[in-house]
Amino acid sequence: MFSLSVCFIIKNEEATLDRILNQVKIFADEIIIVDTGSTDKSIDIAKKYTDNIFQFEWCNDFSKARNFSFSKATKDYIMWLDADDYISPNNITKILKLKTQPTDTHVFMLKYVMKDKSGNTTLEFFRERILKNRCGFIWHGFVHEVITPKGKIEYLDIEIEHRKINAGNPKRNLNLYNIAKKNGIKFSAREQYYYARELYYNNYFHSSEKAFKKYLSLNNKYPPDITGAYLMLTKIYISRSSFKRAKNILFDYLKKYSPTHEIINTLAYLYDIEGDITSAIFYYNASLNCEIQQLGFVNPDEFAFIPHVELSRLYYKQGNFDLAKYHHNQAKKIKPNHTSIIYNNQFFK
Repeated sequence: MFSLSVCFIIKNEEATLDRILNQVKIFADEIIIVDTGSTDKSIDIAKKYTDNIFQFEWCNDFSKARNFSFSKATKDYIMWLDADDYISPNNITKILKLKTQPTDTHVFMLKYVMKDKSGNTTLEFFRERILKNRCGFIWHGFVHEVITPKGKIEYLDIEIEHRKINAGNPKRNLNLYNIAKKNGIKFSAREQYYYARELYYNNYFHSSEKAFKKYLSLNNKYPPDITGAYLMLTKIYISRSSFKRAKNILFDYLKKYSPTHEIINTLAYLYDIEGDITSAIFYYNASLNCEIQQLGFVNPDEFAFIPHVELSRLYYKQGNFDLAKYHHNQAKKIKPNHTSIIYNNQFFK
C-alpha cells in the first residue's frame, strides 16, 4: 500500500476546481495547490480541501511551477492533475485499488482522454501521471511540459478526462513560444514540434509548415511526434488543395516508418476525394491491418470505426452491397448509436 500526494498548479480555476477536488479528496492523502496569481475564488475553494496552498510567482514557465508543486509533496507517490480534469467514479475506484497493492513501479502511465459532447472519445494518449516520490523526476519544457519516464514503467487502464468549461486564450501557448524565441531560447526537438502545432492551430499555416520541416530535420525526435508532424503537414497541403503534395508527404513517411491507422486513412481519404475509389478501398482495408497505436495522440475511431464506415460507403458506390453491409455491421458493433450508423441502419432496411 502506498500514500499519494496530488499536485495542482492553478490560476483562476473557480469554474472547475471544486469539481476535481471533490473527486480527489476520496483517494488523496495530501493535496498540494500551487497558485500562480488567481484573482477569482480559486483560493477560497482550495481552502475547503487543503491547507497546503502555496504561491508561485508566474515566470512564463509551466515546468518551474510544476516542479515547485512536486517539491512540496511528502507522500510515497505524486500524482499531478489540472483543475479542469475529471475522474469518473469507476476510475476513482481503480486508483483506490491501485494504492492498496504492493508495488516497486516508478511511473504509472494513465490514459488522458478527450471526449465530445456526446461522451464519445475523440482523442486519448498515455501520460506519466503517478510517479514515485524522491526519485529525481523533473518537469521539462516551459510549455507543454513533460517528465521523461524512467525506471519500472507500468501502463494502466485508468482514465483521466479533460473537461474544459471555459475556453482559454487560444494564443497563450504561442505567445509563450514567441517570448522564448525573442529571448534567444533554443528549442528542443519536442519544443519545436509543439511550437509548429501552435502555429497551425492559430492559422499561421506557412510558418507552421516551415516549423514542422525544421522539426523533421532535428535529432532526438519522439516517434509519435514524427507521425504527428507528417499528418499536420498533410493537413496544410490539403487546405491548399495540394492533394498530390499531400500524398507525397504520406508516401515519404511510409518509406521511412511503419504505417499507422491515421497515415493510411488519410491516404485513403485523398484517393477518395480524387475519385479513385479502388485505391481508397485498398488503403482503408490496409488500415484495418495496422498495428494498434499505444503512444502519442490517438483517435480510437481511426483503428476500425472510420475504415469500416468509409468502406461501407465506397463498396456501395461500387455496387458491392454485400461488402457494404458487412462493413456497416462491423462499424455498428463499435458505435451502435453513432449518427452515421443510425442513418445507415435505415438506409440498409
